[in-house]
Amino acid sequence: MRLQEIKIDPSTMRLEIDIMDLKGSFAIVLCEGKAKITELPSHGETRIVTHQGKVKRVKFDEGEDF
Repeated sequence: MRLQEIKIDPSTMRLEIDIMDLKGSFAIVLCEGKAKITELPSHGETRIVTHQGKVKRVKFDEGEDF
């Protein structure tokens, strides 16, 4: 699974991420008190699909230069 859940501190409702540990490009998706992170492909599209104001799914369409 590409999406990895990020823990939100329930006492402060804060999200903390050490960006120095991450390599490359990332997207963070927040919805209904949940947070998930995913690495973006080097060539391709990442679509965040919503339905009624909520995140339904994240779709990846990757390609490679010829």
